[in-house]
Amino acid sequence: MKIIVALSILALLLLLVSGKFRASLLFWGGVALLYYLLGYLDLKTFLGSYTSDSLVVLVLLLLVSIAVEKSAVMSYASKFIIGKSYYFSLFKLGVIVSAISAFLNNTAVVASFMGLIKNNKFQNPSKLLIPLSYFSIVGGTMTLIGTSTNLIVNSFVMQNGLESLKIFDFFAVGFCISLGVMIVLMLFSKLLPNYTAKEQEISKYLISAKVLPNSPLIGKSIEKNGLRKLEFLFLIEIIREGRSLSPVSPDEIICKEDQLVFSGDVAHLETLKEFKGLEIGKQNPKIKDLKLVDVIITPNSNLIGKSVKEANFRTKFDAGIIALKKGSQNISKIGSSILSAGDRLILSVGKDFKTRDNILKNFYIISNINKLQKLNKTQSFFIVFGFLSVIALSALGVFSLLKALIVFLFVLLVFKFLKFDEIKRRFPLDIFIIVGSSLAITKVLVESGLAQDFANLIISVFGQYGIYGSFIGIYLLTLLLTEMITNNAAAALAFPIALATAQSLGVSPMPFIFAVAYGASCGFMMPHGYQTHLMVTSMCRYKTMDFVKIGFVVSLTYSIIALSLIPIFFSF
Repeated sequence: MKIIVALSILALLLLLVSGKFRASLLFWGGVALLYYLLGYLDLKTFLGSYTSDSLVVLVLLLLVSIAVEKSAVMSYASKFIIGKSYYFSLFKLGVIVSAISAFLNNTAVVASFMGLIKNNKFQNPSKLLIPLSYFSIVGGTMTLIGTSTNLIVNSFVMQNGLESLKIFDFFAVGFCISLGVMIVLMLFSKLLPNYTAKEQEISKYLISAKVLPNSPLIGKSIEKNGLRKLEFLFLIEIIREGRSLSPVSPDEIICKEDQLVFSGDVAHLETLKEFKGLEIGKQNPKIKDLKLVDVIITPNSNLIGKSVKEANFRTKFDAGIIALKKGSQNISKIGSSILSAGDRLILSVGKDFKTRDNILKNFYIISNINKLQKLNKTQSFFIVFGFLSVIALSALGVFSLLKALIVFLFVLLVFKFLKFDEIKRRFPLDIFIIVGSSLAITKVLVESGLAQDFANLIISVFGQYGIYGSFIGIYLLTLLLTEMITNNAAAALAFPIALATAQSLGVSPMPFIFAVAYGASCGFMMPHGYQTHLMVTSMCRYKTMDFVKIGFVVSLTYSIIALSLIPIFFSF
């Protein structure tokens, strides 16, 4: 049993690092289900992993946050951030983003502020977007509900019969970390890249071709002419008699004098020269004539793992893709590219784009378009006050967080601040599967004895420095995992080892548990290690070394503070 479990965990790690498969698929289908089929888990335990109180709290929290996102709190706070002074702007960004991220999902927070930073007229976005990502991460370490990682760790705590962590158990250490990271970013801001924004580069992705009067393409559809299956170019628009047809249906019939607008790798113009009766444009189409929308793919998007063609993108969203960016990489083969969470898309949209009900589930909208219906001031006050009341009542022990969130969600539905359709579209299925499967996996790791073996290894390597040495070993193991894979996966794999280590040493498990929680959020050096890093990288053409240079300093500061303060607030 132990060998099979070890091999399956190794395979899981390698596949997660490769990034070719959805984490939810790997956790559920590749591991948890495998353990059930092999008899390592009974059905009651397997299904029971998905009904954990902490997991239900996480799901409810993410659903409630949909209403909070619709409130005016984000846009109101953003007005006070960026000014003429860079350091004062950085300070205000740190305070506001950290405070909001302590209670709301950090990807939503980053998405809300990215547009503001991108379009500001005072500061270079490249000097603020990496700090935005960092502030959202450290802000999440201040409360139990600030990041899904903390809630996942609490799920493991409760699964092992320990007392549930409280909302503000994380605050003292998390606040010191947030303050330390803010100071370090201000002191070492010269390590942040200073890239000049060049939104006009979008024109480099566009090329036009005019249909000549004698062209054999006339009278035939786009699909019959073979214009939908081009490898490097993507037909996004037809300009006909001054009107724009976008997105372009495969059944659209080509007429004489049509101007066909393609996006993609314009270095492959020879592809269009193979079509008779097309005159390649001497000038690129004017960007101002296109209706452009800038979006980031959300972690819960149905597009993840599909190619643009497989997703039937144009029909589903009434939009064509002008540019696709994965981190700092510009993708030339748009049609065949596999979409991932955090990918940035520049879309040329049709008139129905805003009315589609699947937009918010699949995209964070960075452009200044009125897609997300904001609530008025009275409604916003009601929602924010209600949300803060839920937190306060839970912190004071009047109600459990689970019960308070259930009541608040019911109120939001009754007063129609939140709709059932929104819940259905934005239900965090991936997180639900990953957390539930993680609970099952950790149980197998413990029962197989594999967690104890890893604990013995940690003690043998770091134990010569005493209990504190083993504590550091657990933290470093978690940190290494979170830089290689995702923070939630790192917490899932490190927790049983941390608990077994504490039990072997005969000490309180709490410092080791918090070492996992804080270690799993210490992902600052690799852009692929954290969702918010991928989002800002797609926005600003950051390179890996941009994160390594400033991320090393931030990670070192974060780690020193965490390793120093955790044993003080949670004794061995």
